[in-house]
Amino acid sequence: MSHQSELIAKDIDAYLAEHERKDLLRFLTCGSVDDGKSTLIGRLLHDSKMIYEDTLASLEADSTTQGSAGDHVDLALLMDGLKAEREQGITIDVAYRYFSTARRKFIISDTPGHEQYTRNMVTGASTCQLAIILIDARHGVMAQTKRHSFIASLLGIRNVVVAINKMDLVDYSAERFHEIKGEYLAFAKELEQIDPYFIPMSALLGDNVVDKGDNLEWFDGATLMEHLETVDVEAGVDLEHFRMPVQMVSRPNLDFRGFCGTISNGVIRPGDEVASLPSGVTSTVDRIVTFDGDLDFAGPGRAVTLTLTDEIDVSRGDLLVKVGDLPLRSDRFEAMLVWMGEAAMTPGHQYVLQSVNGTSNATVESIVHRVDVNTMERVAADELGLNDIATCLIASDRELLFDRYGDNRQTGSFVLIDKLTNATVGAGMIQSAKSAWDRAPEETLTRQVSGIDAAERAIRYGQQPCTVLLTGLTAAGKSTIATALERELFDRGKVSLRLDGENIRMGISRDLGFTAQERSENLRRVSEVARIANSQGIVAIAALVAPNAEVRGRARELIGSDRFVEVFVDTPIEVCRQRDPEGMYEAADRGDIPMFPGVSATYQRPTDADLVIDTSVQSIEECVSAILKLLGDKGFLRG
Repeated sequence: MSHQSELIAKDIDAYLAEHERKDLLRFLTCGSVDDGKSTLIGRLLHDSKMIYEDTLASLEADSTTQGSAGDHVDLALLMDGLKAEREQGITIDVAYRYFSTARRKFIISDTPGHEQYTRNMVTGASTCQLAIILIDARHGVMAQTKRHSFIASLLGIRNVVVAINKMDLVDYSAERFHEIKGEYLAFAKELEQIDPYFIPMSALLGDNVVDKGDNLEWFDGATLMEHLETVDVEAGVDLEHFRMPVQMVSRPNLDFRGFCGTISNGVIRPGDEVASLPSGVTSTVDRIVTFDGDLDFAGPGRAVTLTLTDEIDVSRGDLLVKVGDLPLRSDRFEAMLVWMGEAAMTPGHQYVLQSVNGTSNATVESIVHRVDVNTMERVAADELGLNDIATCLIASDRELLFDRYGDNRQTGSFVLIDKLTNATVGAGMIQSAKSAWDRAPEETLTRQVSGIDAAERAIRYGQQPCTVLLTGLTAAGKSTIATALERELFDRGKVSLRLDGENIRMGISRDLGFTAQERSENLRRVSEVARIANSQGIVAIAALVAPNAEVRGRARELIGSDRFVEVFVDTPIEVCRQRDPEGMYEAADRGDIPMFPGVSATYQRPTDADLVIDTSVQSIEECVSAILKLLGDKGFLRG
C-alpha cells in the first residue's frame, strides 16, 4: 500500500515516477513466541495510515472475538492470517506485507518465533536486508533470540534492529532497557557483522514505533520508522565483482539474441569484456537492454538483458563474469547448512542440489560440527535433526561455480532437495571451496619411514633438499631455466628432479584439463611428488604456470615453507606472445583456448616471491646464477 500524496490527484504520472525512484528495503521481524512481532507490523501500518478503513473495521470486529489485546484493537490479527495462528496466538507461516512512505518502499516478512518453525524464518530472511529482532522486556534474551540473531548473521544480514518491546509492562524502565542491551551485546560479540541498533518500544500502545509517544522521554534515538527510512542498506554492496546468472536466452527474432538475468554483484557497461562460465568463452557487452530502453550501466539487483558482440554459446544456468575476475570452482565445498527436513540427515545420503548453476546430484560427505546456538559452541554430530545448523562438507557430481556466501548471497547459496519427495530439506551458505588438498588419507594407511635419515643424505649429496617452483606466464622461460638449472646442479655433483609442466601433463596429470580446479589439482600432484623427492634428500625443480596465488600458498604449506622457494619469472606478456611458437596466445585471443592465464583467465602475480627474474632483460645463465646464489644463501647448497 502506498502513502498518501497530493500528487495522486494532481499528476498521477509524476506520482508514479516519484514512487518508482524510491529505493526498496526488505526487512523481517523475528524473535521468541509472543514477543509482539505481528503486533509491531500492525502498529507500523496503522500509525503510518497504511490500513484501509474496511480492513481496520474488520480488525476491530475480530478483536472482540479473537483478539488478545484487551480493550485495544489487536493489530496482530492483520498478519496472523491462518486460522491456526489466530486460535493459538502465534505466527506459523511467513507473512509478507508491502507498504511505502514518502521516503522509501518496504516489504515486510513476518516470521515465526517458535523453534519448530525456524526453517520458515530462514525462508523469510533469505532475501532481507535488515532484521528486527524483538525481545520481550519482561523476559530478556531468550534461546530463540539467540537462534534468530545467529541465523541473521549467517545469512549475511548486516543491519539489525534490536527492538525491546512491551516496555509498558516494565513501567518504561530505562534500567531494564540497558540491562537487556548489555545481555544482548555480550552474546552478539561472537556473531559476525552484527552491529545492532537498540530501541525501546511498546508495539501495543505505539511508543517509539512511528511516533515518539509520551513514555520514553529518556530515549533520544530515532523511532523505528525513522530508522527504517534512513538506514543505509547500500553499504557493503559489492560493485566490483560482476556476476549475472543467466536465467533465460531471449531470441524474439533472427536479429536479436540476448541473455536475461538479474545482476547479483558488480557493475556492467557496454564495452566490458565478459566470460561465460563454465565454458570460459569471452566476448564484449554490446547493449544493456531493459523494457524502458538501453542503459549506460547497470548494477546489483537490476534485471537486464545483455547482448554481446560475438555469437558465443551461452545457456540458462551459465554465469556471466568480467574477464579476469573469476568465481571459485569446485566439486567439493564446505558450507553452513540449516536442516529443514522432518527426517534426520545422515552423511552419505544423496540429494539434488539447486543453485544458480542449475541442478546437480550432491552428497553431504560429513558433518564438520553442529552449532549449539544457545551457547555458540561447536559440537560433534552424527546426524542433523529439524532446524539444526551445522558446518558440513558437501560433494557434487559436477564442478560448480560459486562465491563465498559472505561475498555474494546469490552465487554462494544453494538448497538441497529430497529426490523422493521433491521437498526442500536443507538451505546452505558456502564458506569455502574444498579439494583434494583438504582430503585426509584413509585412516588405515600409515606413512612408511625410510631407514636413511636426512643427515646421511645431506652428507652423501652435499645439499639440503628443497623445492624450487618456477611460476610465470606461458612462454616466460620457465622450462628453459629449469633445464639449465638441472644441468648446472648435475655438473656440481648435486642430485635434482625436474618436474616440467608439459611432461607432467603427458604423464601423471594427463587426465586433467585446464580449468582453475584442474590446474589446482595439477599443482597438488606435483607438490606431492616434490615432497617425496625432498624426503629423499633431492632438490625438486617444478616449472608450472600455477596462476592462482592461493593454490601456490597451498603448495608451500604442503611441502613446508622452510623447503619451498618461489621464483617468479616476470617476463612481460608482450615478450611471451612474441616467443609463443605454438600460437597459443593467438588461439586464446580467438576464444579457441578458454581459461588461458593472461588472456581469458587471471594470472595472479606473486607479491612475496623469494626471487623475481625477467628473461626479457636477463640471460638464462644470469637467471640460473641468481637462483643458485639464492639456494646457497638459504643453505640448501654446499660447495
